[in-house]
Amino acid sequence: MSQFFYVHEDNPQARLINQTINALKNGGVIVYPTDSGYALGCLIGDKNAMGRIAQIRQIDNDHDFSLMCRDQSELSTYAKVDNQAYRVLKHNTPGAYTFIFKATKEVPKRLQNPKKKTIGIRVPDNVIALALLAALGEPLMSTSLILPGQDFTESDPEHIRDILEHQVDVIVHGGYLGEKPTTVIDLSEGDIHVLREGAGDVAPFL
Repeated sequence: MSQFFYVHEDNPQARLINQTINALKNGGVIVYPTDSGYALGCLIGDKNAMGRIAQIRQIDNDHDFSLMCRDQSELSTYAKVDNQAYRVLKHNTPGAYTFIFKATKEVPKRLQNPKKKTIGIRVPDNVIALALLAALGEPLMSTSLILPGQDFTESDPEHIRDILEHQVDVIVHGGYLGEKPTTVIDLSEGDIHVLREGAGDVAPFL
């Protein structure tokens, strides 16, 4: 049975944030709010928790997972970012975008695209998500909570609880959110390519 935390959308309670972090450090899988619906998250190095997320989503380990980062400085530890890409990030983070970069050696190989050696990076525009990342002190391994057979990210935490309360460790109720996934921008080859149009405005990249 998962814990279900009602976290204030503008002033997250430190006690509940810390309890969520403790669950992650004990091998847990969490559901938490982002600026593009709810997401599943676990520690970067936790292979078992990552397997549980893959099972919930019914995806294989070759799926493109993302690292949820708190800011640009953290992002550069895990992604190879050139000057042009840095300017793009500066003007568009935080926001509902996933940026694809070549991964650095800090990213476990199982999180990288097996052929391209890339990783998705996010800096979310969500107070609760940023509070979790600040308390954790490292990125979260993350993927949008899109349930099998569905096309949209889950937006209703009460509905998520009904479906997943026996499969995850913590569900963070951070309000009712939009259903669009992130806009995906590929910066891994030096050029800018829009791979998916979602919650983030694509106009700056066209």
